[in-house]
Amino acid sequence: MRDSVPLRGRRRELAELDALVQRARAGRSGALVVSGEAGVGKTALLDRMAARAVTGVRIERIVASESEMELAYAGLQQLCGPMMSSAASLPAPQREAIEAAFGLRRASAPSPFLVGLALLGLLTERAGERALLCVIDDAQWLDEASARAVAFAARRLDAEGIAVVLSMRAVGEAFAGLPQLVVEGLGHEDARELLRLAAPGGLDRRVRDQLIAEARGNPLALRELPRALSPAQVAGGFAFTGSMPLQSRIEQSLVAQLEPLPGSARLLLLLAAADPTGDPGLLWRASTALGLGPEDFDAAEAADALVVGTRVGFRHPLVRSAVYRAASPEERRRVHAALAGVTSAEQDPDRRAWHRAGATLLPDEEVAADLERSAVRARRRGGAAAAGAFLERAAELTPTPVARGRRLIAAAEAKHDAGAPAQALRLLDTARDHPLTPLQEALVTRLRARAGYALRRDSSGAGLLLAAAQGLEGLDPVLARDTYIEALSAAIYGGRLGDAEQVAAVANAILEATAAEEDSDRARDLILRGQALLAAKGQEAAIATLRRAQRAFLDQAPDALELHWMWFASRAAQDLWDARALRALADRQVELARAEGVVTVLPIALSLLMLAQTVDGDLDAVEASCDEIDAIKDVTGHPLPPYGRLFLCAYRGQAGETLRLGEQIRADARERGEGYGLSAVNFAEAVLYNGLGRFADAVTSGRRELPYTHELSHAMRTLLELVEAAAHTGEQALAEQAYEQLAGVTRPVGTNWALAVLAMAQAQVRDGDEAETLYREAIERFEYERIPIMVGRCRLLYGETLGRQGRHEDARGQLRAAHEVLSVCGLNGFAERAARELSAGGETPRVRAHHPAARLTDQELNVARLAREGLTNRDIGARLFISSRTAEYHLRKVFTKLGIKGRAELRTALAELDQAPPAPAPRPPAGPA
Repeated sequence: MRDSVPLRGRRRELAELDALVQRARAGRSGALVVSGEAGVGKTALLDRMAARAVTGVRIERIVASESEMELAYAGLQQLCGPMMSSAASLPAPQREAIEAAFGLRRASAPSPFLVGLALLGLLTERAGERALLCVIDDAQWLDEASARAVAFAARRLDAEGIAVVLSMRAVGEAFAGLPQLVVEGLGHEDARELLRLAAPGGLDRRVRDQLIAEARGNPLALRELPRALSPAQVAGGFAFTGSMPLQSRIEQSLVAQLEPLPGSARLLLLLAAADPTGDPGLLWRASTALGLGPEDFDAAEAADALVVGTRVGFRHPLVRSAVYRAASPEERRRVHAALAGVTSAEQDPDRRAWHRAGATLLPDEEVAADLERSAVRARRRGGAAAAGAFLERAAELTPTPVARGRRLIAAAEAKHDAGAPAQALRLLDTARDHPLTPLQEALVTRLRARAGYALRRDSSGAGLLLAAAQGLEGLDPVLARDTYIEALSAAIYGGRLGDAEQVAAVANAILEATAAEEDSDRARDLILRGQALLAAKGQEAAIATLRRAQRAFLDQAPDALELHWMWFASRAAQDLWDARALRALADRQVELARAEGVVTVLPIALSLLMLAQTVDGDLDAVEASCDEIDAIKDVTGHPLPPYGRLFLCAYRGQAGETLRLGEQIRADARERGEGYGLSAVNFAEAVLYNGLGRFADAVTSGRRELPYTHELSHAMRTLLELVEAAAHTGEQALAEQAYEQLAGVTRPVGTNWALAVLAMAQAQVRDGDEAETLYREAIERFEYERIPIMVGRCRLLYGETLGRQGRHEDARGQLRAAHEVLSVCGLNGFAERAARELSAGGETPRVRAHHPAARLTDQELNVARLAREGLTNRDIGARLFISSRTAEYHLRKVFTKLGIKGRAELRTALAELDQAPPAPAPRPPAGPA
């Protein structure tokens, strides 16, 4: 009855929640974040939704707890506990990841990505043939690792028959992209009616009006605040000071209502509030240790504060927080000691350690060591944030200054790895006041530099990292080299927005420090010196060392640290115009990152793989890699800008999206002082505009890179775009300038890729037979290197040139071939440009015959291709980050659209979509230009 008024004004909210459940009953899925201030009625809405959904729907419901926010995967373990019997059906990597996250197996830190996929799989298995309603109340208290896993799974729901509803006070960052339902206060008339029911004896009009105004339609406030009024206040003497937040006033009122209870019953409520597991057995054992009896349970339940069933709960989440906040520190320590005493050291050592810490006031090495062991376990489960919390509390309880300093440094490192550099710096400031060894001093300097750079991304980062690396020389040479490469990376990333003198200073310092390793054959030593040579002395001085580094990375079995260095090796493959090494290194890095579960490296590795996939002319694969990066960023919060999506849109001729992403990346790059981002945007825009035939715009974008081509990478590649744009606008001098600068970075390298690019550029600034010879050479070299996008673009330019010479038949031959290759690769802007040239010459371009597969969505096409390769639905789901049931759903739609009966017919049905330009038999290309 008490909820009838609050829910009477919630028809829209109830309808939206019911629709989500009905969608699940129909075999579809969805998620909804219900947000609103404490007491506004979110829990009542969830109760009504669950009551109406009970027929034919499985319901899993948990309430997250503030006291467990520091325990990695605590919320997820509470949610998945009843489902773990289905874990055996998960793919092995996912099963092992979630078991490691829950401490059920000893393993390295699990990939958050795989844990999210495992949750999706468990929810799917739990749903079975029925719909599943998964409700998480007070989700703002989920620990970070659990929140990211839940958000990841919620974003990938599709056709499993699952409804996920999350209730929270304010929408957290992890859930920002999910559908939202905001619950606001009741209207004035409903508020008046609820207040009348809450105070049936009547209120003074002024008191009533003030309560309504202060409560702002909050149902819990309207129901609870009158209970705390004295008779004098009810009669008219009541007034709010307005100085206390509404939530605090509600909590104060709830506590006041519990004051008539015996002290032992209030202690029982505090005990229950301190134990978020809701385990009745644990509560019984702890209450017995405190001398509490059944009469205390009866009193707490009679006061409508505690509900004891299969789980222990409070009638409202605010009762838990109100009871815990109102208790004295001594009372809290007492209940935590009782809970620690009855929590198993074997089955739940981390929660026991946390309770022991809560029960301890003075420094205690035994408790601190217990917390440190919990931090190690948290690290193993991938909970860097939890490890930081354990270590910080361990440091507080450490009696000796030396050990306290060590634990503070470890806590700061964990905080930094958890993405909290500001907290890391705070702990380092505290560590500075303790006696540290020289190595610890050097580690503090390094961590301070890394955390500062992560916070500010400013020009000071490279210098601070360099100083840290120099301080580690003689103390930890391996870590020193790792810090040197970070310093060089920070300096290089600044690009034109950075300090050129600083880049040179960092590079020269590295060369001096690594002089003894000049003849080393270790991959890390070679790539460090090679990149430093490139930055300090230029391309020609670095070529030999960079080539040795590439061979070392490809020939040697890399260790875990080397995986983080492979980005530099792949960058070297770009700078050396080595297509084969780029493909091999990109494939190797992605494969290793997946195998090791190093999700922090995987987005970078995939961005390099996208470059290789673009070179191969497989833009569908590029899009799949973009989707995977986005999925990983959802889980980890990885800060990688959307460079891959930007290049993909540019090559596909999607002007609106390219320019939108470009504007976003350009603003971000300027804010962070990273010139690399500006080069990426200028290159992408030049490609876009050349494809669309907007050559004047391409000149504008390309010209911006002319002063920076010594930085190589995107600035270097933009030169080819600028030659093409300037040649088409008649700016011959600009085209010649761009060609000469391009020659300076391609001719010394001398690879087929580099010489093909050089010949293609030179052909555009030459005439007659010389231009024709150069075009043919470029095409031949690109074909030899199997770079179809450049074969198509070169044939397009050659055909345009032949057309201008009046050789229309020869021109049509080149333009037809260009149109075919560019269409197959998906370079739609360039393909349209070839089609316009053919039409101008009187020929209608051949339109590919309509095929039923063209009606497939991108996701259906991805599923179909993987099924064609023999992957099971479970394997397809793991590869595409969807559930096996969603994979099955999409595959059924594929069969219907293609008019086939099963997987065996997919190869034939999809053959037309996968046509590729014929690969010529490899043969030695012509001599250098």
